[in-house]
Amino acid sequence: MNNKFYITTAIAYASRKPHFGNTYEVIMTDAIARFQRAMGRDVFFCTGTDEHGQKIENLANEAGITPQAYVDGVAGEIKGIWDRMNTSYDYFIRTTDAPHVDAVKKIFRRFYEQGDIYKGHYEGWYCTPCESFFTQTQVVDGKCPDCGRPVEQAQEEAYFFKMTKYVDRLVKHIEENPEFITPESRKKEMVNNFLNAGLQDLCVSRTSFRWGIPVDFDDKHVVYVWLDALTNYITALGYDPDKSYEEQSEHFRRYWPCDVHIIGKDILRFHTIYWPIFLMALELPLPRQVFGHPWFNFGADKMSKSRGNVIYADKLADHFGVDGVRYYALSEMPYNSDGSITYESVIARFNMDLVNNLGNLVKRTLDMNKKYFGSVVPVLGADEGTDAELRNACVEAYEGVVRNMNEYRIADALECIFTMLRRANKYIDETTPWTLAKDEAMRERLGTVLYNLLEAIRWGAVLLSPFIPETAEKIFAQLATDKRSFDTVGTTEKWGGMKTGDTTADSYVLFARVDEKKKLDELEAERLAQIEADKKPEKPEGCALIGIEDFMGVELRTAQVVACEKVPKAKKLLKMELDLGYEKRQVVSGIAAFYAPEDMIGKKVIVVANLKPAKLCGIESQGMILASGEEKVRVVFLAEDTPLGERVR
Repeated sequence: MNNKFYITTAIAYASRKPHFGNTYEVIMTDAIARFQRAMGRDVFFCTGTDEHGQKIENLANEAGITPQAYVDGVAGEIKGIWDRMNTSYDYFIRTTDAPHVDAVKKIFRRFYEQGDIYKGHYEGWYCTPCESFFTQTQVVDGKCPDCGRPVEQAQEEAYFFKMTKYVDRLVKHIEENPEFITPESRKKEMVNNFLNAGLQDLCVSRTSFRWGIPVDFDDKHVVYVWLDALTNYITALGYDPDKSYEEQSEHFRRYWPCDVHIIGKDILRFHTIYWPIFLMALELPLPRQVFGHPWFNFGADKMSKSRGNVIYADKLADHFGVDGVRYYALSEMPYNSDGSITYESVIARFNMDLVNNLGNLVKRTLDMNKKYFGSVVPVLGADEGTDAELRNACVEAYEGVVRNMNEYRIADALECIFTMLRRANKYIDETTPWTLAKDEAMRERLGTVLYNLLEAIRWGAVLLSPFIPETAEKIFAQLATDKRSFDTVGTTEKWGGMKTGDTTADSYVLFARVDEKKKLDELEAERLAQIEADKKPEKPEGCALIGIEDFMGVELRTAQVVACEKVPKAKKLLKMELDLGYEKRQVVSGIAAFYAPEDMIGKKVIVVANLKPAKLCGIESQGMILASGEEKVRVVFLAEDTPLGERVR
């Protein structure tokens, strides 16, 4: 077996702080990376941030800062959360890093020079939040088929990649490599919905915004964000587009091809269709596997700020600790279907598994060993029936962890460990050490029981180390053992890692029980405060875009209200006489609920001067004054020194 193991997350989009569902991916990937290291593999774990695109340019403009300043802040926040979650990545790449930018420019040029890219004109639908192009048949009721948000019509000059040139080769690869796309249901989705439906050439540049890697031979264009982002998996290894695979650095050739890309199911198309085709064009080996994990929903709903149900991993860790968050994320997500997070379920799992099954087992075992043997590890004596059952449960747990982790069934692997821990707790109830301690003739048996418990706890800590590493280290410290690696457990012959005569440390509480009602009240208060802090007017759908010539066709003029009165039998209308300097005219406006006639007289306003006359309640209106709002109307007033009749632009 090749000793190396290259694993990646999808790089996080640096638009907003990642929520719990986004953070799950890096926790999951970290658990796999730690497990593979524990099994003796030379692991390279890469993660990072995707920092270009129209969405980021828009957000930076809204914030009044440069896109670079914007992504510097968000990327720092993302990296901080990854570090808070105790993830052991080997490299954190940013797509604004100079080596990556230079490599992407060369890759784009290479594609163009070898005939894989051609210039054309794009006309179709674009989802800015997903940075994705869609055809008319893919759009669902004017909305993105991936995220459900409105799409926009895009028309611009663009370069296209000849996907059709490589599609047959990709289909053949998928057929010949059944493990390339997992789980199986994801593969069927890609083949049936995209490849069998007919793959179109992909738009790989944009001209309608500037925040992207420029095409160095045509600077009107920036590289499409997905071509930019996907190549991070090779640029992170130092890929040089000017060299063949055999000429690449030793570091690159050691780790590429990637063993597994861990990604969310929503971006599977990019990783299993576009990315392999880009690699084929670069004459590089394809990744061995792409694993599309499900989503974490809040209850039954997708997490969304607009719904007020977003949970952040770092905030959750303030209440349950980092390992509490890691454990919940890894144990609660199914292999193939979406997971669900609620505060009630977090508390229930925390109390049941971490407090009861793990924490109490460790503490009461160490406390009994201190009470009965002065914290000295006792002698392992002859077996009785329950001893073998406990030992076999530990062996089965090891085998289950290895089997499930090699298939990325993380929750199943953890269940194997906690089945073993439950068996150890049952072993205490079966052997009743407190009863044995009352009979001096049973002292040897008492020692054997406590030895077996200490050893089972050691095995548990070893197996838990990829998942909740900080807790595992705390357990090892309390056991005072240096037998911490995976090669010290696994078979019945390896039972006996705890050294008789060694002294264990004093116990302490690993996880304190959470009062459900009190904690729910705290979390709900925090959630409501976050909603209030996140409140921001949503961008309205608005009207269709117009050209400058259309706007210039609207004649806006400055005017002064010289007379104003209510319209009889019309509660909402005021009749005003406006002086435009060069003429006077009558305008009727529906602002009576918000302004008294005396509030308007003498005020300077803006009027649509070339609006066709209309009759309101039988009174002719020769224009419209500008105002904002619906529930609360606010007239646009001008400074007192504004000249009358000026054109507003």
